[in-house]
Amino acid sequence: MWDYTDKVKEHFLNPRNVGIIDHPDGLGEVGSLACGDALKLTFKLDENGKIREAKFQTFGCASAIASSSALTEMIKGLSLEEAAKITNEDIAAYLGGLPKEKMHCSVMGRDALEKAIAFYRGESQKKIDGEIVCECFGVTDREIERVVRENRLSTIEEVTDYVKAGGGCGNCHEKIQAIINTVLGKMPASKKKPEKLTNIQKIRLIEETLEREIQPSLKQDGGNIELIDVEGDKVFVKLLGACAACSISQVTLKDYVEKKLRELVTPELVVEEVKA
Repeated sequence: MWDYTDKVKEHFLNPRNVGIIDHPDGLGEVGSLACGDALKLTFKLDENGKIREAKFQTFGCASAIASSSALTEMIKGLSLEEAAKITNEDIAAYLGGLPKEKMHCSVMGRDALEKAIAFYRGESQKKIDGEIVCECFGVTDREIERVVRENRLSTIEEVTDYVKAGGGCGNCHEKIQAIINTVLGKMPASKKKPEKLTNIQKIRLIEETLEREIQPSLKQDGGNIELIDVEGDKVFVKLLGACAACSISQVTLKDYVEKKLRELVTPELVVEEVKA
């Protein structure tokens, strides 16, 4: 049994934006029924060039459905330039995390979005980009190189978790390891897996941390907290109920709220109270 977050379960049981948009501006299809996961993503732009509507159809597991549902919610209201910056890590973070064995579902969403944007821009899409390394799942050397570089993967098992390559007969393991060695060998030894959050990722994590970790504790004492805005690393909140009138509200903000957000989101965050 996979350890799914509540948000993954919610998007699986109540997926958003299921279906296909007629005459879409963007259309991206990835995966295949043969390898167990397939996703079709469509979107429609408004008069300002922003994504007004997004829908998906997917065949796959709970993580595939949840990742696709989350992606459609994430891209609505964004320009194509903004949407193109969304990574598979952003999708996983929006859901509160995915089991490592299911990270390929977020990669599938990212790839479908890229193809849908390319469709809108009239860019030609090659059927195969690079040489096939994993015959079982049709994964190329370019796909493996990219996922290793972006997520700093170091083992064949991790590559399998992200793109399924190596999860079948095993004949490609030697080639996958060679790609891993080549990619990591070209990266500076001190370079770590990217840790800087995008604005979207940061805001989602702040919202989730407030809802999951902070608000329940404050409610037990008759208080609450509301997120007002996020500007860079500054988080503006409003204290409610008993917390608003509490003489030690600033202690609560700094020693509890700020400390918890720094621990679970990013250590640079500063929490400031917005008075009514």
